[in-house]
Amino acid sequence: MTTSLSANRRDAEEIRPFHAPTSLFDDLQKVLVDLIELHLQGKQAHWNIVGTNFRDLHLQLDTVVDVAREASDTIAERMRALDAVPDGRSDTVVATTTVPVIPPGLLGVTEAVDMITNRIYAVVGTMRTVHDDVDAADASTADLLHGIIDALEREAWLLKSENGAA
Repeated sequence: MTTSLSANRRDAEEIRPFHAPTSLFDDLQKVLVDLIELHLQGKQAHWNIVGTNFRDLHLQLDTVVDVAREASDTIAERMRALDAVPDGRSDTVVATTTVPVIPPGLLGVTEAVDMITNRIYAVVGTMRTVHDDVDAADASTADLLHGIIDALEREAWLLKSENGAA
């Protein structure tokens, strides 16, 4: 019995870590900067909304911000686990995000709902754009994208329902 157990053991020289292609890191970097931008824009809207249902939206935007912040941390930590170096510096985010710019100043509740919903869908769009390439490179990382897409689309649905009509 000892012989069969040792026969199943792998030689230490055979064990090698997964080496992801550079394209995976490039795709994850795109997702990362968009998530960071969503987090920042969500906070900007949170601080500057006015109007009917202000308090409810103010609190709801904190949830969107939390989802985006947690997701950006998940992506950055996945990059590090794969030996890539995430770049979340503000100048990098500004230069590379695909999320539309949020205007300065106060935002009406209805306008803020539409604006942040649109930004959520922009981030999800980036993730859907890179998804197939990420999946081909590493299915485990693609699973992370699935969870983030699900969470963000849920937030978009809850948010846009504020302006919905029956």
